Amino acid sequence: MCGACSSVPDVDGLVDRPSSGSSRPQLVGVHGPLTAKQSKLVLARLELEAPNVDVLARHLALEDALADSPLAVGNKVTLLRDSAATLAATFRAIREATNHINLEYYIVEDVDESGVHLGDLLIEKQRQGVQVNVIYDGIGSISTPSDFFDRLKDAGVSVLEFHPVDQTSSLNDRDHRKILIADGRTATVGGVNLSTVYASAPLRSSSGASGPWQDADLKIEGPAVAELEKLFIATWMQQDGPPFSVTSDFFPKIDSGGRDVVRILGSTPDHDVPQYYVSLLSAIRNAERRIWITAAYFVPTAQEMDDLTAAAERGVEVRLLLPSLSDNQLSLLAGRSHYEDLLEAGAKIYEYRPAILHTKAVVIDGVWSVLGSSNFDHRSVLFNNEVDAIVLGPETATQIEAMFEDEITRATPIDEHSWRHRPIAERMRELFARAWEVLL
Repeated sequence: MCGACSSVPDVDGLVDRPSSGSSRPQLVGVHGPLTAKQSKLVLARLELEAPNVDVLARHLALEDALADSPLAVGNKVTLLRDSAATLAATFRAIREATNHINLEYYIVEDVDESGVHLGDLLIEKQRQGVQVNVIYDGIGSISTPSDFFDRLKDAGVSVLEFHPVDQTSSLNDRDHRKILIADGRTATVGGVNLSTVYASAPLRSSSGASGPWQDADLKIEGPAVAELEKLFIATWMQQDGPPFSVTSDFFPKIDSGGRDVVRILGSTPDHDVPQYYVSLLSAIRNAERRIWITAAYFVPTAQEMDDLTAAAERGVEVRLLLPSLSDNQLSLLAGRSHYEDLLEAGAKIYEYRPAILHTKAVVIDGVWSVLGSSNFDHRSVLFNNEVDAIVLGPETATQIEAMFEDEITRATPIDEHSWRHRPIAERMRELFARAWEVLL
């Protein structure tokens, strides 16, 4: 009922508007906006490394025209290919922090990493004089014992609940982000919650396969971390969090040691135009060679379906890696109701079986990549606070493509002929689920 009147905005005018022509995009570095000469050198280096110079230049120009957040250069981006690598990197960043730690997660639990519990580690850092601030979602973390958060507060940690459950007017608006920031220099962002499901096997498929949730994050070091700090502070203030000191240490001077161009997109329901949604549709519509998507919850909007089928029909290689089992059965069924149209257009679909697939990643033309918290569904467009990192250039794209190809080997391809002749009972369940897709 809360979302029944919501509708996905029509963003065709924004997505299809012409780019800035022959002008080169303005880039931002560790000391602020780059001069025209500095920008030219950065872009020349990127184009030299790119497998196709024209494709990269096109995606750079499109990104520059679409969103307000800066294209930050001089970042070091590392793909954390699974939950074990992500949790290890997260705990390491917390241990090494000397000034402040900011955590913003949909689910916060007292997760264990190599025998160390999150609560113990955060309390230890707070006692060392490191400022620890935590935002958790009221619905996402509803199963976390209140004693856990009380213990953090008693130790001096600043804790903020995003839209508590008793705020019925905002039940549908959730903070779905997953962000760690340490000292304003290092961040992790992606789909991995601070949740015990990443260290256990809570669900089992009908085939008997089981395992922890498969997910991924990006570790970012460099000036793009400042954009994540800004998102965290904005959420804290918007939610009337307890006062804490925002000092220059939140935005330290950083020596540029990386080579990646990164744009951080923070979407909220308050935005008339969802920035991530516009950037994604633009990249899909302008794809020339391939579109590879890994989606935890695949419930595409009408515009996403139109753009994916159009891309496949014009000869772009469209490949979708989707879950075969899920914690949300309605989303799984609603997504499957779209398979036939995609297969008919020429897209390839694979269902991942070893574990619950929770990764949210897209790589296009080997130069445009995004990984974050946004799902390929209506809820991420309409209701959630999300965060996504777009990375421009071949290095990160190559890492994500390698992860995709590795996971494809453990997935089952969907055969178009067999799918067309699936039982009528399955079709009926899918159609029922599709009726609810605006809420999924």
